[in-house]
Amino acid sequence: MSIFGSILSKIFPSAHAAEVEAATVAPAPGAAPAPAPPPSPITLVDVEALLDGMPGAKNLNWRTSIVDLMKLLGLDSSLDSRKQLAQELSYGVDTSDSAKMNIWLHRQVMTKLAANGGKVPSDLIA
Repeated sequence: MSIFGSILSKIFPSAHAAEVEAATVAPAPGAAPAPAPPPSPITLVDVEALLDGMPGAKNLNWRTSIVDLMKLLGLDSSLDSRKQLAQELSYGVDTSDSAKMNIWLHRQVMTKLAANGGKVPSDLIA
C-alpha cells in the first residue's frame, strides 16, 4: 500500500474496509456475478477531532508537522518514507531541502484529506 493510502486508511478506516470487502467477495461457481453495490455516500470525517482524540495527540504537533502527523497515525516518519510520500504526491522539487518538502507534504496531505471527505480546518489546507 502506498504511504498516502496508509494515511487514508488510518483516517477513513471503515470506508476502505468496505471497498476491500466488496472487491474480495467472489460469486459461487456457475452463478451470475452479483451486481455492483451502489457507491457509498461520502461521509465527512472530522479530521481535527479524530486526530485530537488519538492517544499521544497532546504530545505531537500534527497540525503543522508531517513527521508528527505520521507518528500519530503509527506510520514510519523517516526521511525515506517522507521522500516516498513526496514522490507519490508529485513533489516536483529537489527533496534535499527536507524542511521545504515537509511543509509542502503537510499541506498536500491535508488538502487531499479534505478532497476525500475529510473536514479539515481551512488554515491547514493549501
